[in-house]
Amino acid sequence: MEYGADQIYNKPKEETLTPLEEAFLRDPGKAQLVGAIESKYNLAKDYRTIHEDRWSTSYHNYRGKYFKDVHFGEHEKSRAFIKITKTKVVAAIGQIEDILFGSGEFPLEVRETPVPEGVPEYGQIGGQITPPTEEENPFDVGFEGDGKQLAPGATFGHLFDTKSEAAAVPQGEITTGYNPNPKEPVIQPAKRAAERMNKLIKDQLIESQATKALRAAIFEMCLLGTGIIKGPFTIHKNYDKWEDVEGIRKYKPVSRKIPHIEYVPIWRFYPDPSALTLSDAEYVIQEHVLNRVQLRALGDRPHFDINEVALAIKDGPNYTDTALDNEVTSEDKQSTTGRTKYSVLEYWGIITGEEAKAAGLPIEEDLMEVQVNAWTCGSHLLRLVINPFRPYRIPYQVVPYEENPYSIFGVGVAENMEDSQSGMNGSIRMAVDNLALAGNLVFDIDESALVPGQDNTIYPGKKFVRNTGMPGQAIYGIKFPNTAPDNMTMFDRFRQLADESTGIPSYSHGYTGVTGMTRTASGMSMLMGAASQNIKTVIRNLDEYLLKPLGKGLFNWNMQFYEGDLQIEGDLEVHPLGSSSVMQKEVRSQRLLMFMQNGSNQMLAPMIRWSTVLKEFAKTLDLDPREVIADPEEAMLYARIIGAMNIDPTAAEQLPGMDTGSTGNGGSTIGTGEIPMPGQEEFAQNDVSQTGGEQGASI
Repeated sequence: MEYGADQIYNKPKEETLTPLEEAFLRDPGKAQLVGAIESKYNLAKDYRTIHEDRWSTSYHNYRGKYFKDVHFGEHEKSRAFIKITKTKVVAAIGQIEDILFGSGEFPLEVRETPVPEGVPEYGQIGGQITPPTEEENPFDVGFEGDGKQLAPGATFGHLFDTKSEAAAVPQGEITTGYNPNPKEPVIQPAKRAAERMNKLIKDQLIESQATKALRAAIFEMCLLGTGIIKGPFTIHKNYDKWEDVEGIRKYKPVSRKIPHIEYVPIWRFYPDPSALTLSDAEYVIQEHVLNRVQLRALGDRPHFDINEVALAIKDGPNYTDTALDNEVTSEDKQSTTGRTKYSVLEYWGIITGEEAKAAGLPIEEDLMEVQVNAWTCGSHLLRLVINPFRPYRIPYQVVPYEENPYSIFGVGVAENMEDSQSGMNGSIRMAVDNLALAGNLVFDIDESALVPGQDNTIYPGKKFVRNTGMPGQAIYGIKFPNTAPDNMTMFDRFRQLADESTGIPSYSHGYTGVTGMTRTASGMSMLMGAASQNIKTVIRNLDEYLLKPLGKGLFNWNMQFYEGDLQIEGDLEVHPLGSSSVMQKEVRSQRLLMFMQNGSNQMLAPMIRWSTVLKEFAKTLDLDPREVIADPEEAMLYARIIGAMNIDPTAAEQLPGMDTGSTGNGGSTIGTGEIPMPGQEEFAQNDVSQTGGEQGASI
């Protein structure tokens, strides 16, 4: 709605000004923008009404409660509700979470591109340097005899670290490109850059409790059809730090910017009605329902107008109960949310250049549109800033359980089996009502044959006095047939339809009433494998709509806002790992073992990235690769220690009485003597799986 001064000044005296009209008199530009955002919010809210009924029905089916549109017949007594919807939703959540988090890590990974630009894929140390003396470097970790020992305290990672002190020590000339000489150690700058970024993002995901937010989004995705994640966006976090000041330990916390990720309830999310995907949306509005304390706390956050916050509090609560409050929260107690809460709208999207300048936002004169983030409460503009993210993005990820080509909102498990749930409820209600009849006698009483005035109530030991008639003719019982078995047969048919409509078979969540292939372990394994196929589409949606954009957002956030030296130079890309984890762990473990056995061939070994294979194998065993697999530097150090001590590294793992021979399990020279080092004649002739093949040791 647009406001003009003439409209307000010419308003009849008996009519009071609305809060927005009063705000217009204070600051016309800000009030105009607040009115525009409110108009977009109302438009999105009206559009979303058609989806809210679907969500409410799904939620009630999950809770085992009949929705308002269910009407019972006059003679229907049973109100039984069999919560198969909840069983299916929980089963879907369990399958998805097991796939995504079965390895114990967040399903994201940063890798170098196949052909990295701007940084060499391989490099070698060329030339000779003066090796440090024993006094200078008593813990030498370089290759013995190669004349290229690292400086004291340095690691191989320092070779391309131009900002470190170790890198300033003369190290010889570093040449880039492929070197076929196996005596030269090989470094991979792009790969190491990817590893550093990957570790940083994994640490940030743990710190922001991203797994908790993702689990909440997965629940809503399975139940209501759509899950929503917000982030990454910047927050300030205090870290504990103690300093010694004049002999006294004082607590001085350090504030640092970190990326934050949170779950957004679908009930508070209002996207552009014309958008079919989030990338098409011109704007997105999130509603925050805050109490007085929470609203006041906004004034302490960056770029919030504390005066406008104070005025919003003064105006009083402005939140009114919604369908969510009336249908959900009122199940347990009467909702009083609207009496004590404030509705705050968070807007991300486009506004016109004129609106931005009128509201006091400093922008270039020739800008027609500008991406902004605005917060409003009632008639007050609490915050207005240009979208800080580069490249511009709306910091939300919207993932459907099942894509709806005509809406940004997807279709969930509960909606897919809505008819089946209704049929099961009807069948069980009929069975219960019939059993109430079939399990009791209905009595036919001839009152003319009885003495008048007698009570017709029937109970054990009751006596009736007859006037006339034969015994048994005045009062006799009628027994109704039992149709419950037929009703339960229909119930089972609807259960099977629920299996087919959701793609989640009953045996996958513990139902034992199925026969056939489930009687054998192999048959059950085959069925479980076939059932996992139905979840692949959901996992691909998670990869495409949530994990990949979230990973890119974290990558860009670090490049833009990270406070510290990233030391990352490389052509990198983010890979979601959901789809790669769909295969059952047992099957994947067996295939990896087979791959490693075939890869031990000397012709194939140089072409295999053994560290990657070992990491994937550890994941199938629910082991953390970071804890059980050494990095290349550690591996070379351990190999030298084992070789120097003449220890067979497999000896502790051998079973009693098992004779593997003097060369160990694989015939390797490890454990039988000193390991040849680069520069020695035996180095190039050693087992290729130990040296990295023709390219040498991978660093």
